[in-house]
Amino acid sequence: MITKIETKEEKQERKLVIPGETVVEGEDYLPGDFTRKEGNEIIANRYGLAEISGRVVRIIPISGVFEPRRGNTVIGRVEDITFSGWIMNIGGPYTAFLPLMESPRFVNKNNIDEFATIGDVLSVKISNVKKGGIDLTLKFRGLGKLESGRLIKINSHKVPRIIGKEGSMINLIKDKTKTEITVGQNGFIWLKGDIDGERKAEEAINLIVEESTSSGLTDKIERFLGGNEENDS
Repeated sequence: MITKIETKEEKQERKLVIPGETVVEGEDYLPGDFTRKEGNEIIANRYGLAEISGRVVRIIPISGVFEPRRGNTVIGRVEDITFSGWIMNIGGPYTAFLPLMESPRFVNKNNIDEFATIGDVLSVKISNVKKGGIDLTLKFRGLGKLESGRLIKINSHKVPRIIGKEGSMINLIKDKTKTEITVGQNGFIWLKGDIDGERKAEEAINLIVEESTSSGLTDKIERFLGGNEENDS
């Protein structure tokens, strides 16, 4: 079992831990997401990858269902339209609703489907999570309708690995495949590029999902994408 994680930033690696396992010992450490402190030990509450950022220890879950939180940026598809807004599928356990008043621009309530209709895909933010329902908003920069392109779905707990540290992994995929990519924290990912670019991006994302616990994953993805480019030329 893993009882300690390397804390030097230049050598830090995420390591797989199980619930109840001691991630690290020491008075200086503070519990973050999915961890708790018992005496001098930080204990994992979830199965996933342990990560130390400064003094904070957290677990990045790699399995389970999407757990919506206020402030999450997610991708959803319009499933129905009411007189006051849009009912959206964001892959969570509850119904998600985007009120008309949360649109960043004026929308005629008599022609609400002119802004977004059934089947449209939007990038939205969770403004509130309540019992039995989720409220959404578009009133933040970078949100709105995702035109054309296509949507794929992964386990939401793999999203941090897809994004990478400070966006390093997703930017690598974007650059190598010349594809626009928007990642929702709910595991929905929108791709827009040429056919080959979208295919390469999806294959790279699937590879990350399959090998999310592997070390040296960024180098592996870079070789994978580079190899594809050489084969295509």
